[in-house]
Amino acid sequence: MRPLHAAVTLAALLLPAAPGLAADTPVKSRIVGVDLFKNGLAIVKREATLGKTGTYTIDDVPQPVYGTFWIDSTTSVDAMLRMRDTEVPVSEAPPAHLQDDLAGKKVTVFFKGEKRAPATGTVVKFKPPKGEEGAAGRFLVLQTAKGRAYIEPSEVSTVEAEEAGDTVTRRRPQLVLALGETDKPETKVTIRYIAHGISWAPSYRIDISDPKTLLLEQHAVIRNELADLTGAEVRLISGYPSVEYAHVRSPLSPRTSWATFFGELASYRGREINVLGNSIVAQQAVSLNGRPGDGWGAVPLALGATPAGEGVDLHYQSIGKRTLADGDTLSLTVAKGKSGYERIVEWLAPDTRDAFGHPQDRDAQDEVWDALKFKNPLSFPMTTGPAAVTANGLFNGQRTTHWVNSGEETLLRVEKALSVRTRAVENERLVRDGSARDLTWVGGRQYRKVVVEGELVASNNRKEQIKLLVRRRFSGELVSADADPKQTLREEGVYSVNKRQELVWALDLKGGEEKKLKYVYTVQIPQ
Repeated sequence: MRPLHAAVTLAALLLPAAPGLAADTPVKSRIVGVDLFKNGLAIVKREATLGKTGTYTIDDVPQPVYGTFWIDSTTSVDAMLRMRDTEVPVSEAPPAHLQDDLAGKKVTVFFKGEKRAPATGTVVKFKPPKGEEGAAGRFLVLQTAKGRAYIEPSEVSTVEAEEAGDTVTRRRPQLVLALGETDKPETKVTIRYIAHGISWAPSYRIDISDPKTLLLEQHAVIRNELADLTGAEVRLISGYPSVEYAHVRSPLSPRTSWATFFGELASYRGREINVLGNSIVAQQAVSLNGRPGDGWGAVPLALGATPAGEGVDLHYQSIGKRTLADGDTLSLTVAKGKSGYERIVEWLAPDTRDAFGHPQDRDAQDEVWDALKFKNPLSFPMTTGPAAVTANGLFNGQRTTHWVNSGEETLLRVEKALSVRTRAVENERLVRDGSARDLTWVGGRQYRKVVVEGELVASNNRKEQIKLLVRRRFSGELVSADADPKQTLREEGVYSVNKRQELVWALDLKGGEEKKLKYVYTVQIPQ
């Protein structure tokens, strides 16, 4: 029989009574698997074994993200959250509120100072206000021989309780499962949901001690703030997760109310949320789930990737069964691989004009970087994370690598190339002799065409020969360029009056050699 998804019933609904069962049966559930995103979320898989038709209680109540709670079973199962007073050992329950902890107990209250006599009586037991978990009142209320005494807690020095016992009452949530009609003596149910509390952070080490082959290692740090895990199958998820309601807790959560739920829902409706509200986690989530930035870190260079499978671009990497207590942190090596590589120097000369052709202040200066060009040697994609480069035990640098498919070529910057000096110069000149203007109309606006002559100069002040990758960005139409560079139309300039383009040269530069490259383009400037 195919599994049936449970109909989740909120606390306002009543579960059907179980025939022939006088009381709920407590059962244990266990987390058997967690799939970890890098943004503080995890897909949790719990299992429990129920008996015959009836109602069963589970104390391990989940805190699911809205719309991500499901139950799989061969028989229909309804779920309900309820709050119940539970006797808890004193050693497992930190003091909460005297009125709740000592309700029904005979006590003697001693006051600060020496003038006021102690008060003896029985602590009055109150029913918690609706919607609150043991709400604390202003006074400690005692039933004494003279009547009822209302004591200001701030005046209390000591409270002695007679026969207080080894337990205290706590109002705790329970997950109640109502199992439908079945003739089986046992029914296994699987509870799946997405929750906050356990995540992983990736990192890479790239060793280039060998001049031709690099060693790449993927590492992971897992921190568990969810619940105790015992022999749970753990998988690490790489990709760009979309959990639109990540900040909205399900109404099934014991820590939410309708007011909270609708407030969270209104705040995030229509927005794709991939990070937590905590600033540290938010920074990690943005950094580790982002897509390649323009000119930053490691940028994919080729489309010759090995097909990784069908479906969405999410990769699940198993690290086996793990035991982690709540609060534990695990660091491990996930995978290793070797790849041939090439050391190059990358020079990025940014565009000096805005989309309308006007010269602009160059906030982004020329960047010259030592970089590594290699193919991902792992059998699965490299995910976004920090990559540290070492050689012969020495640290060379650290930059961000982004998603790189298996077998795909990428370029990882390592450190600034200070011994390679560069200079980029551009000058405007007349369109034709005797005239400073060549006017055209575009979209009802008049533009003047200007010819720009540019020169790039690179000098290698190292002893060894280098491979230099020159990337010159500009806005306009290319007229000519030395050394036949590769010309690429940049995405942000497809629909602008002036195309946003990039010229790329690949040069071999000997030690002490200087190279000059000239190019010419035209640009339209509005009048």
